Amino acid sequence: MIEENNSPKTDKQNTDNFQKKVWITVGIVSFTLISLLVLKTTFNVFLLILAGTLIAIFFRGVSSFIERKTGCKENLAVLISILGTLLIVAGLFYLIGAKVQTQIADLVDTLPRTIENVKDRMNNSTVGSEAIDSMSSPDSTKKVQGFAGKFFQSTFGVFGDLYVILFIAIFFTIAPQTYTEGVIQLVPKRGQDKARQIMEKLSKQLRNWLKGKLFSMFVVFILTAIGLAAIGIPLWLVLALLAGLISFIPNFGPIIALIPAVLVALLQSPQTALLVAGLYMLIQFVESNFITTLVQQKLINMPPALIIIAQLLMGALTGGWGLVLATPVTVIVIVLVQELYINERASNSSSQN
Repeated sequence: MIEENNSPKTDKQNTDNFQKKVWITVGIVSFTLISLLVLKTTFNVFLLILAGTLIAIFFRGVSSFIERKTGCKENLAVLISILGTLLIVAGLFYLIGAKVQTQIADLVDTLPRTIENVKDRMNNSTVGSEAIDSMSSPDSTKKVQGFAGKFFQSTFGVFGDLYVILFIAIFFTIAPQTYTEGVIQLVPKRGQDKARQIMEKLSKQLRNWLKGKLFSMFVVFILTAIGLAAIGIPLWLVLALLAGLISFIPNFGPIIALIPAVLVALLQSPQTALLVAGLYMLIQFVESNFITTLVQQKLINMPPALIIIAQLLMGALTGGWGLVLATPVTVIVIVLVQELYINERASNSSSQN
C-alpha cells in the first residue's frame, strides 16, 4: 500500500527531473550556439588584437634590450623603441623605396607578358592545352575570384586594419600591466594566480616565437637576395623582400613567393626558371630543417600537421589574417590546453594517489 501511494509522487519527481534536464540541455546548447555565432562575428577583431599584441611584444623586447644596454628609464626606452622602429622602417622604405618601386612597376609590366609566354608554351602540348582550358573556364574563374575575395577580406579595410593594429600595439606597449591586470581581474579571485601564471607563459612563448620568426624572415631575405642576384634575375630586390615578408606565413608562404619569381625567370629561359625554383626549394629546406628547428627548441612542441590544419581552418573562416596568424593562435591554444587541462589533470591524479 505504501509503495502504491508513493508511486504517483515518484513519477511526478521523475517527470520534473526530466524536464529540468531537458531545459538545462536546451540552455547549454543555446548558449553554445550563441557563443559560436558571436565568436564567428568578432573573431576577426580578436585577430587584429593578436596582431597588435605581437607588435607590442616586439616593441617591449626592443625597449628591454635598450634598458639593459644603456640603463635608461623604462618610459624613455619604450619611447625610443616605438619611434626608433617606426623611423627605421620609414628610412628603409625611403632608401630603397625608389628602387623597389621601379622593380615593382617592372614586375607589373613583366608578369602579363610572362603569363602569355607560359600559355604559348603550354598550348604546344595536349596536356598543357587541356590545363589552360580547364583553368580559364567560367567555373574555375569564379572559384578563384571567390577564394581571392575570401583571402583578401579585411575587417575595416586593409589600411584600416593596419591603423587599428598599430595603435593597439602602441597602447599595449605603453601600459601592458593595465591590460593584463584588467583581464586577470575578470577571473574569480581564487584563480587569479593561475591566470597570471598563464599570461606570463603565453607572453614568453609568443616572444620566443616572434624572435625566431623575425630571424627566419631575415635569413630568407638575405639568402634569396644573394641567390637571385647571383643568377642574374633583374627584379631580385623586390622578389627577395617579398620572399622574406611572406615567409612569416609557414608552409604556404614560400609557395606564394615562388610563383612571381618563377614567372619572372621564365622571361629569360626555362632553365633560369628551374634554377630559381631550385633556389627557393633549397632556402625553404634550410629554413625548415635548421632555422625552424633551432627556434622550436625554445618553444612548446607544435606538430607541423597541426599548424597546417589550423591554417586551413582559419584561412577558410577568416581569410588572409587567419592564415597569417594561425601559428600564434595555435601557440595560445596549446598553452591554454596544457595549463588548464593537462597539467590540472596530472596534478589531480598525483594528489589522489
